[in-house]
Amino acid sequence: MKLAEAKAQFIQTWGSLATQWGINKTMAQIHALLLITPNPLSQDDLMEELSISRGNANMNIRELIDWGLVDRVIIPGERKEFFLAEKDIWKVARQIVKERKKRELEPLNKVLEQLQDVEGDKRNAEVKAFTETIGNIRKFTGQADKSLDTLIRADENWFWGSLIKMIK
Repeated sequence: MKLAEAKAQFIQTWGSLATQWGINKTMAQIHALLLITPNPLSQDDLMEELSISRGNANMNIRELIDWGLVDRVIIPGERKEFFLAEKDIWKVARQIVKERKKRELEPLNKVLEQLQDVEGDKRNAEVKAFTETIGNIRKFTGQADKSLDTLIRADENWFWGSLIKMIK
């Protein structure tokens, strides 16, 4: 397989996988291209390579910067902005987990906390079933939150060592 074909396949695959994680396909394709490119790329480079509009490129680059996956790079003598992705996949994975936790799990935990204090007779079957279910979900999301915090802080060697121990 030639490099151009391999790059195109990787970019398409990364974009398709991302949609299954709830991430915009174009955002993931930009990220994929920046991951596999050794030098920073300009917005124009990204637009040309991926055949996307300026607005689409701009919006998704800003989102990647917000996620902490891409940085702006200044190249002396150039007027354009350039962008570079974090290449350490362990750091990328931890950053994605951190952002997903912040955007999804933390808001869910806030809602569950509010729902736990439902008014009503605690002996009523519906109230009891509701509060028990919410309580169980809160326990689960609380444990997930702690586990994700551990993963975010974890060193790569510790993580793989722990995972192998769990599998044995």
